[in-house]
Amino acid sequence: HCYLRTVEFAAATGIPIALKDVISTKGVETTAGSRILEGYVPVFDATVAERCHAAGLSVLGKTNTDEFAMGSSTENSAYGPTHNPWDPERVPGGSGGGTAAAVSAGLAPWGLGSDTGGSIKQPSALCGNVGLRPTYGTVSRYGIVAFASSLDQVGPVARNVRDCALLYSIIAGRDPRDSTTVDLPPVELPVAESLEGLRIGVPKELNEAEGIEPGVAAAVAKAIALAEELGAEVGECELPRSVEYGLACYYLIAPAEASSNLARYDGVRYGARVDGERYAEMVERTRDAGFGDEPKRRIMLGTYALSAGYFDAFYGQAQKVRTVIAREHAAAFERFDVLVSPTSPTVAFKLGEKAANPLAMYLSDLLTIPSCMAGLPGLNIPCGLSEGLPVGLQLIGPQFSENALFRTGHALERALGFDAVPTRLRT
Repeated sequence: HCYLRTVEFAAATGIPIALKDVISTKGVETTAGSRILEGYVPVFDATVAERCHAAGLSVLGKTNTDEFAMGSSTENSAYGPTHNPWDPERVPGGSGGGTAAAVSAGLAPWGLGSDTGGSIKQPSALCGNVGLRPTYGTVSRYGIVAFASSLDQVGPVARNVRDCALLYSIIAGRDPRDSTTVDLPPVELPVAESLEGLRIGVPKELNEAEGIEPGVAAAVAKAIALAEELGAEVGECELPRSVEYGLACYYLIAPAEASSNLARYDGVRYGARVDGERYAEMVERTRDAGFGDEPKRRIMLGTYALSAGYFDAFYGQAQKVRTVIAREHAAAFERFDVLVSPTSPTVAFKLGEKAANPLAMYLSDLLTIPSCMAGLPGLNIPCGLSEGLPVGLQLIGPQFSENALFRTGHALERALGFDAVPTRLRT
């Protein structure tokens, strides 16, 4: 299942790794950041956890997450917020802010996250890490606490691109327990520092979207210019429908799938339970006490979108738009090998700044969601600082183009010379 040469496999032995708390771990509590799973201890390992053990990695522990991976700041966890190592008064991003913060702070050199609409890429951007959302189907979802099954994907977080590629090679590959998984070509650890022959597209809508901070835009523009100096051919392209409709499409499909997936939490089989006189009363009380505001909001939205009178008008239309988004990206990749944009429109924002405004929080994922809807791989690399905080560069490729992303990211990483150690932690 893994494509490591013997020497590389041996080199991974003993490396500590932190796992996002949506990844089932045998004998270790797995809560998905929710009270409703408090005390739930799986009797099996997720496939990615199995593969980490098989490669000799040392699992340090579980990392904090927005409840059921629903959020962009890791403030929605039932166990409290995670703080950004670059500035403890700011968020680390979400939903995988726990993993991103752990890697950034040096608590673990490697981490695993899950990405539905940007939950690996966006926290990696805000914490100055390298994070990969792989092509949908390249990494098994078996044993992952499900949010939106047609979008969820597990991926690696590290401090540099080669480490990210090495960890990806450990967890990727077909798994008979997940029918969406596929065989894939061997993972190539990047070595080249030239981008000669690479065609890089700059989607106008992703790079000029409303709300992108000037400091973010400047750092990304500098990285794009550097790519050209390294030999890449750079040109502009357009993704108008993907950016205009991507967010709305996502917030119909993902909550609809979540309303189905989260229906299993009833207090009967596992997790917390609040007693009632009748079964229906027990389920109602358990779900009311166990779920936080964000899961409740998305369950209600998803249930509405799937209801008989509105299914075709909302969920059905969103699925058609999703096809349009995939086709629009495919057309762009007829001209280019990699697309680039900011990963997040802003640097890390203050804790509590957007907590009372769900719509403002949802806009944090504006730039990451379109490629996720198309099932495409995306790599975040840090490309500079704005106001003393990391800026992320998003590299998007066609399906199964992880090696091209690693090559591009590695060359830019070496040329940029970004110091991944948070300023306040340097000695």
